[in-house]
Amino acid sequence: MGRRTRARQTEFAFLRWGGARKGAGRKPKGERAKVSHRTRAPLASRFPVHVTMRLRNGLPSLRRASELRALCGAFEGGAQRFGFRLNQYSVQTTHLHLLVEAPDRRALSRGVQGLAVRVARRLNRLWTRKGKVFADHYHDRILRTPKEVRNALAYVLNNAKRHGIFHAGVDGFSSGRWFDGWRGARPVDLGSAIVAKARTWLQTIGWRRWGLISVDEVPRGSG
Repeated sequence: MGRRTRARQTEFAFLRWGGARKGAGRKPKGERAKVSHRTRAPLASRFPVHVTMRLRNGLPSLRRASELRALCGAFEGGAQRFGFRLNQYSVQTTHLHLLVEAPDRRALSRGVQGLAVRVARRLNRLWTRKGKVFADHYHDRILRTPKEVRNALAYVLNNAKRHGIFHAGVDGFSSGRWFDGWRGARPVDLGSAIVAKARTWLQTIGWRRWGLISVDEVPRGSG
């Protein structure tokens, strides 16, 4: 019997880069790529949240009287559910800005999703259409300090001034008519408000340490 030939095992060099290469893989496309789908940060009940909800492309402007009536009906019906509270809002051409409170992340998610369903139903009825209204998952930013809350209030309530589509006084497409933190302006009857009264210290007392908000203030950012 002949001499055995020992099989030689081929050695493979494995790259140890600690994970996938940055930028590799399939890229997100379309409207749903606008908002990250990463796990959202836990939410404590003492922190208000700034929420942004954007329309799908090609839908009518939200800053019209008929759209505002539909939105206000949805806001009033969904302002307080599952511990979720809608405290402030502003309506822009293609998106909504909201300031909300919730006891935890689950209540926030349920409250925002419920509000989105109400808004979609009313707008689809108005527009005589069916289908999705919002482009992607909502974006949220937890507000942890008095200054962040003060900036977010100014950003939401005076957002139309930031976009240059409204210039003087309190924007009628916002909850500013019921806001009691204006400098040099008084709210209308708070008993008629369609939004829920804030309960967190940050949104009731804390933010005022940085000064009341002028109706003429043009916000630079929500941070």
